[in-house]
Amino acid sequence: MADRNRPQPHQVQVHPQQQPLLHRYDASGKASLLPRHGPSTGQVLAVITLLPVGGALLGLAGITLVGSLIGLAVATPVFVIFSPILVPAIILLAGAVAALLTSGAFGLTGLSSISWVFNSFRQATGQEPLDYAKRRVQEGTMHVGEKTKQAGETIKSTAQEGIQVGGRT
Repeated sequence: MADRNRPQPHQVQVHPQQQPLLHRYDASGKASLLPRHGPSTGQVLAVITLLPVGGALLGLAGITLVGSLIGLAVATPVFVIFSPILVPAIILLAGAVAALLTSGAFGLTGLSSISWVFNSFRQATGQEPLDYAKRRVQEGTMHVGEKTKQAGETIKSTAQEGIQVGGRT
């Protein structure tokens, strides 16, 4: 009964080690660099299938390289002739692209900053910023109303004092 609760030893699988290349021996006892067994059927099929595909892709790469070199050889004199126009145009285009990317980066930075402030505000107050702003505006309106009422009462009492002082004289 106590043996069932005790953890059982782990099983270890031992795989035979492949001999290094220099220690392989053929049937005559001589050292051999060739493997003992031939390639598997899957390996043979993979080579038969992929060899033509790889050759075709290599051929297409060569044709593309030759076409690019011919196009460059034809276009180089045109670039030299039109370089007084093309160089300023390229500089202008590069500046416009840089300005567009900079504008986008600034816009993204601004939006992420607003989002960060919004989220940190929500976490700090525990409420939505719009609800908080609405409540603050209401409090401000009430405060302004109270101050206006106090100012009116002060003016009224000052006016009454002025009438009373003016009437005595």
